[in-house]
Amino acid sequence: MMKFHAFLLCVAFLVQVPAQAAESDVRQSAPEKSEAIPSWANTAQEVLINALSLTGIKYRYGGKSPETGFDCSGFVRYVFQQATSMTLPHGAKAISQLGQPVNKEQLQPGDLVFFNTLRTTFSHVGIYVGNHKFIHAPSSGGSVQIVDMSDTYWAKRFNGARRMETQLHADSSDSH
Repeated sequence: MMKFHAFLLCVAFLVQVPAQAAESDVRQSAPEKSEAIPSWANTAQEVLINALSLTGIKYRYGGKSPETGFDCSGFVRYVFQQATSMTLPHGAKAISQLGQPVNKEQLQPGDLVFFNTLRTTFSHVGIYVGNHKFIHAPSSGGSVQIVDMSDTYWAKRFNGARRMETQLHADSSDSH
């Protein structure tokens, strides 16, 4: 258990450093938008901490909770609900319609990454953690884990990425 807490602290640090660097870069180039960036950086950090705490939970088709297990979209949906109070739809394809598109070169921790794993676009989703890695609920027999997007399997199947920052602001304005 102690190793897991140390791991979470390391990941939180790795997430915080790039997020702070990105914030200062954005503030210098676009001061009028700087207020939204710290909010998303903090939210993304919460998303990652929540996701990492679920490492090892078994995969289950249609699963949507730690008690029953997760499929890929159930995992992402649960993490975002817990960390942001956002209610995402079930299904990777439906989730892929939300937020704003992000180029692979501009991925930031907390972004959603999508893959073609069932011979159809946007059939798998995970959460980007940084350094070309993402966390996801893989498939039957697997469990929530971090994998490298540079691995041949994932690199060939990458479909795109989305940032939920705009969705977060849309959800919070709906409730006010």
